[in-house]
Amino acid sequence: MHISWDDFAKIDIRVGTITEVNDFPKAKNPAYQIAIDFGELGIKRSSAQITGLYDKSSLVGKQVIAVVNFPPKQIANFFSECLVLGVYTDKKEVVLLAPDRPVENGWKIG
Repeated sequence: MHISWDDFAKIDIRVGTITEVNDFPKAKNPAYQIAIDFGELGIKRSSAQITGLYDKSSLVGKQVIAVVNFPPKQIANFFSECLVLGVYTDKKEVVLLAPDRPVENGWKIG
């Protein structure tokens, strides 16, 4: 299925820095609750199924790429405000997408 350029332009994809990571025991699949600083957009929270390849301490300070204009989605007792992007491995683990050098939080992907 093809999408138009106008369809793609509706997706707001930004860079942010993870500031906080907590376990999420109520999640259906193993996940963390993370807080991400998107600069002018502020802090957004997300549930991320990234426990297979990342421990909490390695995530704080890491820059990630996320879609920030989805409506909040309730996952158990938590509201996820953005979708952190990653690549699924053949073992169904997620490798996070990130800029190859530090950039300003909130900068837009295009």
